[in-house]
Amino acid sequence: MTNRVLAWPAMLGLAALLPGCDSEQAYRPPPPAEVRVAQPVARAMTRSLDLTGQTNAAKRVDLVARVPGTLTDIRYKDGDAVKQGDILFVIEQDNYKLSLQLAEAAEAQQRALLVQSESDLARQKQLASRQAASEAALENALSKRDSAAAGREQTEAQVSQARLNLAYTEVKAPFDGIVSARLVDVGALVGVGGPTRLASIVQADPIQVKFSLDEQVVLRIRAAMLQRNLTLADLGTIPVEIGLDTETGYPHLGRLDYVAPELDASSGTLTVRAVVPNPNRVLLPGMFVRVRLPLQRDVPSLLVPDSALGANQAGRYLLVVNGADVVEERPVEIGELTDGGLRVIRSGVTASDRVVVGQLQAAIAGAKVRPVAETGAVTR
Repeated sequence: MTNRVLAWPAMLGLAALLPGCDSEQAYRPPPPAEVRVAQPVARAMTRSLDLTGQTNAAKRVDLVARVPGTLTDIRYKDGDAVKQGDILFVIEQDNYKLSLQLAEAAEAQQRALLVQSESDLARQKQLASRQAASEAALENALSKRDSAAAGREQTEAQVSQARLNLAYTEVKAPFDGIVSARLVDVGALVGVGGPTRLASIVQADPIQVKFSLDEQVVLRIRAAMLQRNLTLADLGTIPVEIGLDTETGYPHLGRLDYVAPELDASSGTLTVRAVVPNPNRVLLPGMFVRVRLPLQRDVPSLLVPDSALGANQAGRYLLVVNGADVVEERPVEIGELTDGGLRVIRSGVTASDRVVVGQLQAAIAGAKVRPVAETGAVTR
């Protein structure tokens, strides 16, 4: 009985302690996650189109043997850079030199006959004036003179043909360029039955870059040209920037030089061509390149770090912290990427928005965060 009386105060004391334990162990939400934010950078930019193009040799010609004969000499090494007029192949010349000598001798003989026939004609005219020669003799002298003149013209043409054939025995570079590997060797019989292909020569400085524009882009370019008072005659003043996939930015600068007069009906695109200086032959014909075509200069733009952009099925978006420090997901329209890693945002944010640029994994749409201003990183 005594033990029961003593147990009750102990139990009451324990019960008095329980409410205190519950208040100390109650759930407390964690503090808002910290994220780094920055306002978009305002800057005047050139609005451009980023496209893909392919390089093409400005000139490419097959070198052929135009006269038959044995190939006697090759005066270049495969892949050499040559100048216009350099002799690359020589075909046996002896027969052609002899043909030229024979043609020149025939021409000299015919010239002498013409001189003699003109003298005879002059003498017959004098005799006819004194009525000492018949009409038949005068007409015969005139006919001989005309025949000799025609013969001289014929032999002159034969000399020209012989000289031309002799010139064809030397296959020369038609322009500055790079010569491909030879397709025949010394001693081969070439030019029999038709032209024989010997090699190819390619000019890659300057080099052409071809790319295509769809109809909507064409309309935008036309509008931009009208705004700048440009016509098709001013194409050469429009710069084009070119870059390889392995290069940073667009280090090669060229100019537009051709726009197709009509859209390709099958693809709905317009073919455009640029010419780019290529003195070091960094760009080779057939390469795929990145092309940047400027449309409008000094356009007020907002830029954010490209790393701040996300992507989903709806497109690209940015995470923005609103006035209540709650994260919002903003769909945006993106533009060009600058060399400093900043991306042009054409719509979706304003200059006063706080864009999440760091600790993106902690920024969840709809969650409250503790924004910390980023300094320096977005002003590159």
